[in-house]
Amino acid sequence: MDTSKNSILVPYDFTEVADNAVLHAIKTGKMMDADIYLLHIVKKDAQITELKTRLTTYAEKIQDEHGILPKSVLRTGTIFKTINEVVDEFDCKLVVMGTHGMKGLQKITGSWALKVIVGSTIPYVVVQGPPSESSYQKVVFPIDYKSENKEKLKYMDFLNHIFKSKAYIFASATKEGIVDSRTKANVVFSKRFLEEKGIDYELTLSEGGSSFSQETIQYAQKIGADMVVVMTTRDIAFHDYVLGAYEQYIIANEAQIPVFVINPRTDLMTFGYGSFG
Repeated sequence: MDTSKNSILVPYDFTEVADNAVLHAIKTGKMMDADIYLLHIVKKDAQITELKTRLTTYAEKIQDEHGILPKSVLRTGTIFKTINEVVDEFDCKLVVMGTHGMKGLQKITGSWALKVIVGSTIPYVVVQGPPSESSYQKVVFPIDYKSENKEKLKYMDFLNHIFKSKAYIFASATKEGIVDSRTKANVVFSKRFLEEKGIDYELTLSEGGSSFSQETIQYAQKIGADMVVVMTTRDIAFHDYVLGAYEQYIIANEAQIPVFVINPRTDLMTFGYGSFG
């Protein structure tokens, strides 16, 4: 379905983190002038009638409290396939999804979230807590040696266009302050891009005392960041889901900072931010 208006999809399962995702979607939707779709996935068709009433009631509650009436969608299937099928059906430009983090048995939930995202052709915003008062204005932009770092810049441009975001470049370095030549090249490229787009930024090097993912979240906490932008690992293997890939740690961060997640595919950014405006 090709919609003439921007659309945001929220996978909704009646949990607190899903409620938080809806609040983030409302905030973003108002800035993007976007429709919001609530998707509830059931295992059996027999569950649809009962849960449709419950979902519709919740959507009406959202309208009463926030002045936006989300559209209710129920489908039979699994999160791994159905979410992205509905994205295609309604031509959604963004998915806002809640996650339970990685504590205890919920670590499985964190890995499932990553697996869902890896199958997507559009960005995800993954959240745990409710939105803050500010609107994604302080965005941490981690940079290491991977070539995919450059693909994130298109989305930094989008975030700045919608939210007037500032990029806080956080570059990987050793304890001695040495920056890998590939990382340095990515930093130079990023700075040039941001300057050409008129996007405000500042650069900080990691201390190299712990993993880059840990230091990224520590830095985000230190500056009071509103969001972290990451790419998924290209051709990610199943064991990465189980053992905890870099982006899985970021997505499920204990600081509960929202994470903007993109898949590293050159055909992803076919719309540019102009389609959102």
